[in-house]
Amino acid sequence: MKRKYIKSLIGAAVLTMFLMGCSSDILNEQPRSIYTPDYFKTQAGVQGGVTSLYANLRNLYGYAYYYNTCETGTDEATYAQSADGNFKDMDLSGVGSVTGSTSRTDALWGTVFPNINTANGIIENAEAVNLAKAGTADTIKSSLIAEARFFRAFDYFLLVQTFGGVPLDLGAGELKFNTSPSRSSVRNTVPEVYTKTIFPDLIKAVNDLPTTGRLTGALTKTVARLYLAKAYLTYGWWLQNPNNIPTYPDCARTDPNQKTAAQYFQMAYDMATTAIADPGPFGLVATYYDVNLASNDRNKEILLYADHTQANEYYNGGSLTYGGSAPDNFAGWMMTWNYTNIRSSTDGITYTTSSVQREAEQHLGRPWTRMCPTIGAITNTFADKTNDSRYDGTFTTVYRGNWKKGGNTAATLINANGLSVANGDAILTFLNADDPAVVYPSGAGNSNIGAGVLPGRADYVVNPSGISRLAYPGLWKLGPYRTDNAAGLGQPNAGSTRPFPIAKFSELYFIAAEAAVKGAATIAGKSAKDLINVIRARAGVWRFDNNGNVAKAVDNSAAMITATPATIDINYILAERSREYYGEGYRWFDLVRTQTWASIAGTYQICGAANGDHTMVTVTRTIPNYLYLRPIPQGQLDGMDMTDADKAVYQNPGY
Repeated sequence: MKRKYIKSLIGAAVLTMFLMGCSSDILNEQPRSIYTPDYFKTQAGVQGGVTSLYANLRNLYGYAYYYNTCETGTDEATYAQSADGNFKDMDLSGVGSVTGSTSRTDALWGTVFPNINTANGIIENAEAVNLAKAGTADTIKSSLIAEARFFRAFDYFLLVQTFGGVPLDLGAGELKFNTSPSRSSVRNTVPEVYTKTIFPDLIKAVNDLPTTGRLTGALTKTVARLYLAKAYLTYGWWLQNPNNIPTYPDCARTDPNQKTAAQYFQMAYDMATTAIADPGPFGLVATYYDVNLASNDRNKEILLYADHTQANEYYNGGSLTYGGSAPDNFAGWMMTWNYTNIRSSTDGITYTTSSVQREAEQHLGRPWTRMCPTIGAITNTFADKTNDSRYDGTFTTVYRGNWKKGGNTAATLINANGLSVANGDAILTFLNADDPAVVYPSGAGNSNIGAGVLPGRADYVVNPSGISRLAYPGLWKLGPYRTDNAAGLGQPNAGSTRPFPIAKFSELYFIAAEAAVKGAATIAGKSAKDLINVIRARAGVWRFDNNGNVAKAVDNSAAMITATPATIDINYILAERSREYYGEGYRWFDLVRTQTWASIAGTYQICGAANGDHTMVTVTRTIPNYLYLRPIPQGQLDGMDMTDADKAVYQNPGY
């Protein structure tokens, strides 16, 4: 589903801002079509503007086409059977191409610049009020201004990682609030973006934000420390540039503040370990399963999220019955295959009964079959499925009968091997390891999706090596959750009403560990291995077998720690990050930061898109160095009053 980029000029403060907010008990929001300087000179105006910055998170996080750009083309994901060009383009495997017109880089570019301008307006005008009215009751809380500073840095950090250097002047001067559309633009360099806004804004946010948020889900010192540490780490990699990846606009890889890459790695380590030692109300949840369990959303490990609610469409930011566009949370649909095609039988002769129906339940949800995991992600990244709970806490691997919720009153159905199954029984299972005894049909078979059988088992089965673009484990961790299903199938066509997680406390351990691997001096008990083992030990603790649907009180933390290699390197950290954050939108940024995209994701394995195709093939991607920067959207170039030559210079090389 291609979407033409809407031409919106980056300096336009008059663009409509979406102020639908988080949830009804969090932020009180009123929509405005325009912001003026005077509006930001009051406490209420600043609070309204800041609220819009939170609301804007929904236009990225949970938005499927932005999500696609963060995952497809990495070692985690490829395009699935029903993919259109949006997804095939990003795979880089010869079925599409990434250009300023075809790729969905507009999903980021077109969303964050109006947001940055709002932040500029808050910061510039509120700070002017505080200077003029110091010591009076008319001053504006510094912590509120710090929230705007955080979001400005947050948006610029996304931009600089994605595009390289980007404009700091939106038409009225660098980091100034612009009130008139501008039809020209000049890109700043990467060091300028980091040192003029990202670092100073985040440092100010760390100093001025509270330890506990002013409201549920509001910004805190801890999340500011996480992003400052991550920005230091990312900039250190950029300065070091181990694989000679080009930057743009062209500039020397030197820091205006005369700091070295090693110093930035140390600063990243120090900031992350400070946040770990001073967590405020945050910390690690006891089990990985509970981090992602929908009924436990907004837990103490989640530092920032794009919020939604089933209580009210206005505060949800989208329909409660149907969805499929920003600001809906529908990213989870993309890696949900069409399990509703599975068929069972009422008589053991004709297999025409839908036994797993579309349901608004975390294991299921709305199928779109646009993205799928690579076989390597299943077999290599999640190689240990016995001790490590993260595979079970990431994927849906068992699809259970729910036909009664759809109105079919049959007590049992006939499934694989002519055996009976009841509601709640396994209908189809993606096995944890290949079993050579699996027999696949020629074509669709009785299952209607080409699944195999094993002697004595009533469920259809698929080996890991048989995972295809058509049928694959779904992404449980992003599945929907509703409490208004009334024992039925609920509203599976609606966007998810769950918050989309953006930042987690656990990432502080990974940032500090990565900085240590890059040479940062460590403190006692917080070496790279120590830090990674905290995460791995937690991953070994089970309280529930998600796909077995049974309680499981097992502590494999000792085995997990024993299996950690003596020497931690970048590849191991990246593998651990994938186990921890698979499918959450981190992966492209991780591979680009560490300049390992081509080496780690240059090939992948998958089976085909036809029923019964379980022949694994190796696919080669073409990932030249210029792709480490995404193209400036063509709509942006078309909207600028510049010569064709100037537009060509504005675009990143290679596009």
